[in-house]
Amino acid sequence: MTTAAHAVRPQGKSPPPEIDPWTHRFGGLLERYPRFWIGLGNQETRALNDRIEKVTVDRPIYIAGLARSGSTILLELLARHPDTASHRYRDFPLVLTPWLWNWFVDRAGNRQPEAAERAHRDRIKVTPESPEAFEEVIWMAFFRNLHDASTQTTFDKNAHHPHFETFYRDHIRKLLALRGASRYLSKGNYNVARLGYLKKLFPDARFLVPIRDPVWHIASLMKQHRLFAAWESEDPRVRTHMCRSGHFEFGLDRRPSNIGDGRAAAEIAQLWEDGDEVAGWAAHWASVYGHVASQLDDPELAAATLVVRYEDLCGDPGATLAAILEHCALADDGLVETARATISAPTYYEPSFTEAERQAISDRTGTVARLFGYG
Repeated sequence: MTTAAHAVRPQGKSPPPEIDPWTHRFGGLLERYPRFWIGLGNQETRALNDRIEKVTVDRPIYIAGLARSGSTILLELLARHPDTASHRYRDFPLVLTPWLWNWFVDRAGNRQPEAAERAHRDRIKVTPESPEAFEEVIWMAFFRNLHDASTQTTFDKNAHHPHFETFYRDHIRKLLALRGASRYLSKGNYNVARLGYLKKLFPDARFLVPIRDPVWHIASLMKQHRLFAAWESEDPRVRTHMCRSGHFEFGLDRRPSNIGDGRAAAEIAQLWEDGDEVAGWAAHWASVYGHVASQLDDPELAAATLVVRYEDLCGDPGATLAAILEHCALADDGLVETARATISAPTYYEPSFTEAERQAISDRTGTVARLFGYG
């Protein structure tokens, strides 16, 4: 039996992130009354019709992969581009009414906080204007059992939900108009199970799937799980915030993704419950990226998708970002040089698995890992 503390070099204890009282209260309103906020979002769309009627969703960019794979680095870089618009920290919790909520936020306070390291304690500094992954809030409002591990969570090209699709397109159009941009940029870990559906909704979409060597990836996931579980035990509001924002990757409400195989999800949950963290995370990694590999058998989806290896991004950030920009049809705009100047491999932790644990990771991830050039 292994534990998170055993698998990763221990870190100094840090206090839990502060949850703003307004965020906590308004988040509760959205959680309890999603239909009301969907309706209000539709009213907002009608009120803004003159402003958004000519806005089109052109080649949206989706960053989708398992947490701790480098997705935030990609989001931070691409969000610097003048053509892109993404959700920001300021957009939560009333994500479903972006125009109304941003109007309120602009008038509710004028304090400009300094950038601070985000809750993950991973060197990434953020402000309310920083890009963040809040699209999941919309999906959860329409699909109420979305993160129930006993329910399949894949959405392929045969998925169909007219009400959601109309709302989702209008939401993106409002966000583009609000931010004065032409390309929607989304980071959503769970969208990795929805590539086919998103390609159906937006045939010209571009997908970036970040991936990481499973040993390092699992070490990072275990570190984050241990960190958030401790914070959530100390302050229940952190746990509530994670659930409301659609983050079930780690912490006390950690849940495996049921990506078309309920037995695999049940096994992962059981491994975690039994305290076998290494095997559980390895099985989870193999499940997620095995699904990606199977989806890329579709030639059209494969052409729209670029798999981004974390090691390549850290080892040669300039060349890797240049390939990403080309795939997304974005001009450089100085981002390649920014990548060279800012990206480096992490030094704040390292795996400390035993040989037996490394073998367990290899046994469970090896077949899938080799498909992506690992092992």
